[in-house]
Amino acid sequence: VQLQASGGGLVQAGGSLRPSCTASGRTFSGYTLGWFRQATGKEREFVAGFRWGNSNPFYKDSVKGRFTISRDNAKSTLYLQMNSLQPEDTAVYYCAAGLGIILSNLRVPSSYRDWGQGTLVTVSS
Repeated sequence: VQLQASGGGLVQAGGSLRPSCTASGRTFSGYTLGWFRQATGKEREFVAGFRWGNSNPFYKDSVKGRFTISRDNAKSTLYLQMNSLQPEDTAVYYCAAGLGIILSNLRVPSSYRDWGQGTLVTVSS
């Protein structure tokens, strides 16, 4: 599946953004979906995700209560509502999709086959 991410930007600390990721080529059916981020000089890290067939999302501890992942299957679009943003949330955010990902590998970037191009989120203090 081809993924196109958008919706990043520059925001002050405490503000909100909602990046989105739209799939083309096929629907999300059967795919585990995730958002990852990569700050300058750091490794790519898991932020939030869904396993296919399980509506319960998973989150990185530091974003729990601030970020919400959601999807619109009819529109083949994945969202990440980000509230109470902090400077440490500054990163390029990537959406990803993969098939057959077991729960223990949900947070592992190499488990995902398809990636969007990334959208930059910058939070100023």
